[in-house]
Order: sequence, then C-alpha cells, then structure tokens
Amino acid sequence: MRQRVLQLAGAAVEQRLNADTSDEQGSRIRCSCGQEARLVGRRSKQVNSVLGPLQLERAYYYCFSCGHGFCPRDGHLGIEYTSLSPALTRMVGTVGAMVSFQEGSELLTELAGVAVDAKQVERTAEALGEEIAEDERHCTEPSDALALPRTLYLGMDGTGIPLRAEELEGRTGKQPDGSAKTREVKLCTIWSAESLDEEGTPIRDEGSVSYSAAIESASTPDTAQQPSAFAQRVWRETQRRRFTQAARTAALGDGAPWIWNVVEEQFPGTIQIVDRFHAKQHLSDLGKVLYGSSDPRASEWATQRHEELDEGKLRVLVAAIRPHVTHCDEARRCLRYFWINRKRMRYPKFHAQGLCTSTGVVEAACKVAIGTRLKRSGMHWTVRGANAIIALRCSKLSGRFQDFWERRSERLAA
Repeated sequence: MRQRVLQLAGAAVEQRLNADTSDEQGSRIRCSCGQEARLVGRRSKQVNSVLGPLQLERAYYYCFSCGHGFCPRDGHLGIEYTSLSPALTRMVGTVGAMVSFQEGSELLTELAGVAVDAKQVERTAEALGEEIAEDERHCTEPSDALALPRTLYLGMDGTGIPLRAEELEGRTGKQPDGSAKTREVKLCTIWSAESLDEEGTPIRDEGSVSYSAAIESASTPDTAQQPSAFAQRVWRETQRRRFTQAARTAALGDGAPWIWNVVEEQFPGTIQIVDRFHAKQHLSDLGKVLYGSSDPRASEWATQRHEELDEGKLRVLVAAIRPHVTHCDEARRCLRYFWINRKRMRYPKFHAQGLCTSTGVVEAACKVAIGTRLKRSGMHWTVRGANAIIALRCSKLSGRFQDFWERRSERLAA
C-alpha cells in the first residue's frame, strides 16, 4: 500500500509540473556568458525523488556563442547537476553522515522505499559535505538558540584515520618502514557544564556540545600572514558559540604543544587544563616501563603517583620520577611532560573553582564524530572525501544541519 500511494503521489506531482510551461521565458533569454540563448524545445529528465522516479519536462535553452545548454527550471527545483530531488538529497546526506554508503543505500530502500545505489550515496553525501564545509567557512554568526552560560569549555584533540595509499606518498609515519597509513583529523569541540554531581564535579549540559573538524594543519609558521587552517577553524567555531563573550573560559587538551599554541595565540585569558586522565595515563605507562606490565609494583607505583596528582603534590610526584631519569628515556619524557604542564595540572584549585578537569567530551567526540564513521574496518579515504563526510557529520551532531539546509534552500530560491 505504501508503494502504491507513493506511485500515485509521484504521478500527481509529475503531471502537475509537466502541465506548467511557465519556464518558457520567451524565445531568447540571457546566458551566463552574457550572450543570448535560444529556446530549443522541451527536454525530459528523470529525477529520483522521495515519491519515486519522476519524468520531468523542462524548457531547454542553448547558447550558440559559448555552446552551453541549460534548463532554468532545474535551478528552481534544485535539481541542477543532479538527478536527486532536494528532499532525497537531504535523506542521502543524513544516512551518509551516520553509516557506511552501502548501509545508507540499504536504509533508504528499507525505510523510505527509495532505491539509491551505494555509489550515488557516496557522491551525493560527499558533494553535500563539501557544500557544508564551504558554508561553515562563511557562516560564523552566533546562534541565540542557547543561553550564554557562565563558563564555556574548548577542547581540542587529534585522531588518525586510514587513507588510500596515493594520499600518503612521501609522508612519514609509524610503520616499521617509516611509512604512514593514516592522517590526523584535528577536532575542536565547545560545551558547557553548569550543573554539578554529588561530588561537585561539573556535568556536561545536554545539547551544549558542538564539533568542527578536518584533516588540516595546526601549525602556523612565524612568517605566515594568517593563522593555520585549524586555528582559523577554532576561531570560527568559537565565534558561533560566543566563546569569548562568556564570563569564564577554559581550554582542555592532552598536553600536545599545538593545542596550547592555538589557545595562547587566540584566547590568552583562557584557563588551560591538561586532561587528568591523560596525565594519569602517562604515569601508568611509566610504571609499566619501570617494573614491567605484569609486576604488581607497576600499578602500586602508578596509584601512588595518581593520588599525588589529585592532591596537587606535583613536587612530590616529580621527585618520585627524577631518580629514574638517568637510565630510562620514558622517565625523562614523562618528567619533561609534567614540568612543562605543571601550571595546567593544578587540579585541587580547578576543582575548587568548579571547573572540568577531564576531556571526556573531547575523547567522546573523537570516537563519536570521527571514529565510528571513518575508522571502520576496510575503510580507506581520500582527504577530500574524508573532509566532506567529517563536515557533514559534525553539522548533524552539532544540531546545525537544519540551519544549513534553510540557508541552502534560500540560495536556491534566490
């Protein structure tokens, strides 16, 4: 019955559109090249829609000066350069953002009764993602949908995704032969956490998280006239979220220098906090190196260091690491890590101020926004394709897809 109803509705829409010949705007109209294009007649085009396939007749104009032919109605209907209707394009974008292209094709057939093969899902989703990425570069107006909280958090991290071999030529990596199998996606996320749990730990506010990410550089050469591509991305996201307008701002990261460089360059007054989990992970890893992963002394040593870290006893912690520096490279690196980030690890003080000291939101972002979609078994991306799907996925997860779609519809109508 559903299929029959869709067929009837599709036939009615097809008949209605084909009966309207108002797109014949005269025997000659202006071509984009500036010359005149002549009306040749009406041409047929099959469009796949949410009601099924439609056979549409449109006025066709041809410019003999530039050799370009076009149908004005295609632009009005949003089917220029595509065989999918706008509504079906939106459906394809939704499934392409959330699941593999093959799974997206199967879902469209199962749930919507529309047949779109996996390759077309891929092409459409990536094209839509590129549109979103371009829109994101130009649309930085803040949204007033959410009230500005007292404290806003900015988190940054990176996670590798597998790329095709031709995308990695000449790049060094962690493989035994020095080659690379992945490229790093740089991600920033902004959220608020105004409420506290029973222990006084801030709890992320539901619906407050937004994401922006891409495979791009975070380093800015001293001679560069503009910040790095990722630094510009962070700035745009903070503008959309009114980050600099909040009464208090904090940045959390795993201790990577590029994170703090971005924060210091763009938000010098922001509180910097090293994620407590990452700091403890360094200590746990060092304990295994010093005593062996199966030796109980490794966990005992690490547990003692964790307690010192929680209590703010950094001098005691550093003193416990220092004796191992002379014979252990890992201890040397660990000591340097804690010394450089000591001011970012004042956890008792941060806790007393009601601040988050864990980047659980950022860790989840890397897994939810990037990993679960782009790091599945057998996947190998191009940089262009990956960035398109990342943009599409971040738009969906950040609750901005509807806003983008409205702007897109307005541009088509114009």
